[in-house]
Amino acid sequence: MTDIPTDDHAAIEAQRRRAAVQARRMKVLDSVFELRAFIALGVLIVVFSLLSDSFLTADNVITMTKHVAINAVLALGMLLVILKGGIDLSVGSTVGLSGVIAGELLRGVGIGDFIAYPQVWAVVVLCMAAGTLVGLVNGLLVTRMNVAPFIATLGMMYVARGAALLISGGTTYPDLEGDPGTHNTGFGWIGSGRPLWLPVPVWIMIVLAALVAVVLRSTPYGRWLYATGGNERAAELTGVPVRRVKTTAYMVAGAFAALAGVIIASELTSAAPQAGESFELNAIAAVVIGGAALTGGRGTVRGTLVGAFVIGFLADGLVIVGVSTFWQTLIKGAVIIVAVILDQSQQRFKKRGVAASAAAVAVEPPGNERVKAGSGT
Repeated sequence: MTDIPTDDHAAIEAQRRRAAVQARRMKVLDSVFELRAFIALGVLIVVFSLLSDSFLTADNVITMTKHVAINAVLALGMLLVILKGGIDLSVGSTVGLSGVIAGELLRGVGIGDFIAYPQVWAVVVLCMAAGTLVGLVNGLLVTRMNVAPFIATLGMMYVARGAALLISGGTTYPDLEGDPGTHNTGFGWIGSGRPLWLPVPVWIMIVLAALVAVVLRSTPYGRWLYATGGNERAAELTGVPVRRVKTTAYMVAGAFAALAGVIIASELTSAAPQAGESFELNAIAAVVIGGAALTGGRGTVRGTLVGAFVIGFLADGLVIVGVSTFWQTLIKGAVIIVAVILDQSQQRFKKRGVAASAAAVAVEPPGNERVKAGSGT
C-alpha cells in the first residue's frame, strides 16, 4: 500500500479539522433553530413584563393560558394534518358550526310534539361527531377524489360556515347554561370551571397533548404519519395504509376543532355562527412556530404547545399594552412569515451540516495509512 507523504497528510488533517469545525458550527445553529419557539416565548415574556406590571401576575398567566388552551386544541389537530403533508383550512368554520349545534341542542330538539333536551355530555359528543364528519369529508376529498388539500379544505371551510349560518339563521344563541327543569344544566362549567385551581380548558389541553404525544411516539399510527409526510410513495410501498392515515388525521382535526368550539360557546354561554373566523391561521402558525415543516414529516407536540403559547401570549400581551387591533393583525402575520423563513433557513443549515459532516469523514485518512505516514514504513 502506498504511503502518504507527510505534507499531504498535514494538508488532509487541516482540511479535516476545517470540515469538523464547520460541522460543529452547523450543529449549533441547528440546535438554536430547534429552540426558536422557546427563545421567542422567553423574549415575549421578558418584553411584556417590562412593559406592563400586570402581565406576569398569577391571575393573568392563568387567564392567558386558558386562552392559549383553545388555540392549542386546534393546533394539536392541525399538527397531525401537517405531519402527513396536508393542511386544513376548515377548522375555524368547524368551531363556529360546533357552537351552533351546541346551541340548538341545548335549546331542545323537537321530535313531533315531543322536545328532547340532551344532557351536556351528549351535546359535547354530538358536536365532536359533527366535527369528525367534516374531517371525514375532507379526508375523502383528498384521498378518494384526489383534490388538493388546500382546495378541499377551503371548500369545506365555506360549507361548514354556511351550514352554521343556515342552522342558526345568522343569529346568536344566548344563555346556554341550560334549564334546571330539563336537567341539561352545567354547560358553562366546560369553559369556566376550575378543578384543582386550573381552568377546564387547560386540563383538556394537557390531556389531549399527552394523548397525541403517546400516539405519535408509541403507536404504529404515529410512525405511519411521519412516514407518510416524509415520503408518501415510499411509505405506501412499505405497506403503510396512506389513505387511512390521511383521512384519520383530518377526522381528528375536525373533532378537536369541534371541541374548541364547545369550549368557546361554554365560556361565553352563547354561540354565534361567525365564531372561529381566522382560527385556522392561528393553529397553522402555532404548528409552524413550533418547528413543524409544512411539507410534512417533521413536528412535535412539545413544539406545537410552545408555538400556541407564543401566539397566545403575543396576542394577550399586545392587548394589555394597548396596541390596536390593526397592528395586532399585522404583527401576527409578520410572525407567521418569520416562522416560515426560519424553518426554511433551518433546513438549509441542516443540509450544510450533513454535507460538512460527510466531508469531515471523507477527508480523514484511514488509520493504517496514517500510521504508515508517521512511521515511514
